[in-house]
Amino acid sequence: MRSQFLPFSTPSISEEEISDVADVLRSGWITTGAKCSRFEDAFSAYTGAAGSVAVCSATGGLHCILEAYGIGPGDEVITPAMTWVSTVNLICLQGATPVFADVDRDTLLVSRRTIEPLITEKTRMIIPVHFAGVPVDLDSIRELANERGIALVEDAAHAAGTMYKGQQIGKQGTAIFSFHPIKNMTTGEGGMVCSDDTELLTRVKSLKFHGLAVDSFDRQAQGRSPQAQVIRPGYKYNLTDIAASLGISQLARLDGFNARRQELAQRYHERLQGISEIMPLAVPEYDHTHAWHLFIVRLDTDKAAMDRDSFMVNLKERNIGTGLHFRAVHLQKYYVESMGMKRGMLPDTEWNSDRIVSLPLCPSMLDSDVDDVVEAIQEVLAF
Repeated sequence: MRSQFLPFSTPSISEEEISDVADVLRSGWITTGAKCSRFEDAFSAYTGAAGSVAVCSATGGLHCILEAYGIGPGDEVITPAMTWVSTVNLICLQGATPVFADVDRDTLLVSRRTIEPLITEKTRMIIPVHFAGVPVDLDSIRELANERGIALVEDAAHAAGTMYKGQQIGKQGTAIFSFHPIKNMTTGEGGMVCSDDTELLTRVKSLKFHGLAVDSFDRQAQGRSPQAQVIRPGYKYNLTDIAASLGISQLARLDGFNARRQELAQRYHERLQGISEIMPLAVPEYDHTHAWHLFIVRLDTDKAAMDRDSFMVNLKERNIGTGLHFRAVHLQKYYVESMGMKRGMLPDTEWNSDRIVSLPLCPSMLDSDVDDVVEAIQEVLAF
């Protein structure tokens, strides 16, 4: 057994990045400023996006987008229940109704097939999730949204560096990225809204800073314009220069991070072959580049002598950390009690939610760490 605990994920932060952050702290300007502006420009250049707006979290970015589109009471928003709760919470907080699309049993991705039957005259937005680093099949979903005149906003929290048919996620349409510490790149906490809709970006930029007519940092005045006035009620979701400084250098390392994640994922696939109780996710056949944000497997509880939660506990006892992405949102206490959600509504989502486990995956891991994880799995299943 390992002598030291292997976390599910740890951020890869260099001494140079720490020094860069310290320079910002010494500079006298630590909130939204020149670093944040540079980070937005760099992220647009990386993804090919027409424009980007940095925010303090992907959740904050989505809140601004929902408000910018005027999503509210009487509106329906289609999204998977196999996602983090923030998306669904925000839909409800806007007074709208979340409508849950089931996922493919083996990829955990929504598709036109699972979304289209849910569309009604009340549907205002579709929020598909690029899951674990894999993009949804965007062509068919974009086609559907265009046919029905419905807004499409991509949840790209798992998709920094993900590509679909040779194009970076974020280049076309509207996408929201997360830079939480477990993501492929981090700013500590933070996010980015990318869009080719310049009017939407203008509204998001205003909403993320109190609804002012200009950003918190005026690129010409090198400060805040004294004449700035509120043009709509807004929020406080701006990113600091402290965070942006880290983001700039992390972005420069992203492709290297993802290449290492690919190597580790390949080793997992090789080492897990022959363990019949473990079922990795399938990879879609359409052209894409996997960012390997997560390495998710499902425990075949028909073959294993334990359930998923016991499996995770047993791995932790052997110094192996794991994650759970995710417990289905529609079966969370609030949604069961307030919206009448129940088992049987989303069979493939529920089947996976009961069995999924995220194994340790981050660029700092060694090949031997993967071997330790697999050996611990074998021990637990043989116990």
